[in-house]
Amino acid sequence: MWVEDVLNFKKGRWLNKPESFIVFVDGISITTEPHTDLWQQTYYGFSKANAPAYLFDVDEAFTFTTKVDFTYYRRFDQCGILIYLDERNWFKASVEFESEGVSKLGSVVTNDGFSDWATQDIPTPASMWYRLSQRGPDFRLEYSLDGQDFYQLRIFRMKKLDGVADDQDAPTVPVGLYACSPEESSFVCDFSQVTMQPSEWSAHK
Repeated sequence: MWVEDVLNFKKGRWLNKPESFIVFVDGISITTEPHTDLWQQTYYGFSKANAPAYLFDVDEAFTFTTKVDFTYYRRFDQCGILIYLDERNWFKASVEFESEGVSKLGSVVTNDGFSDWATQDIPTPASMWYRLSQRGPDFRLEYSLDGQDFYQLRIFRMKKLDGVADDQDAPTVPVGLYACSPEESSFVCDFSQVTMQPSEWSAHK
C-alpha cells in the first residue's frame, strides 16, 4: 500500500475510536479524552491501552512521515506516531507536556508487555514532524522542527518481528497516529503532510 505523495486517510482504521475527530482526505484531527494512555507495567506498575489511534496496515518495509500541530496544557498530554502490533507489543513517539514551557520529546518501545521510555527536555513547540523507517524487525525514528532537517532520535527493534530479513517485505505492520490525555484534560491535535513510502533507510555499511 503505497502513495508517493499524500496518504489517503479514507483507508485507515481506528483503534479505540474517540468521540470527537475529523478525518480529511489527507489528514486527521483528534480531540483527546481524559484518562487515555498507552503504557505497560514498567516502574508505574499499571497497564493502559485505551489511547485513540488511526492506523494503516502496511505490508512492505516503509518510511512514514507526518507533521502534527497541537496546543496542550496538562501534564502527560501527548500526540505523535504509533506502531501497534498488539497490546503487549507496540511503539509510540511524541512530544509530551511536562510543565509550562517545557515538554519531553521521547519514545516508548514495548516488547512482551514491558515499556521503556527514552526522553529529552525541549521548549514546548507548536508542531513537530516525525519520520519512521523500517528494515525487517528494526526501525529508525527521526524528528524535525521544520520538516526539512531531520535528526535521528532512536533505533529500536520490535521483537515480535524477529526473523524478518532486511531485504524482505515485512508481515503486516499497523502504523499510524495517536493522541491521549492520561490525566483530567483534553486537547486538539492536527496531523497533516502525511506520506507513506518504500523504506528510505539504507543498510549500514
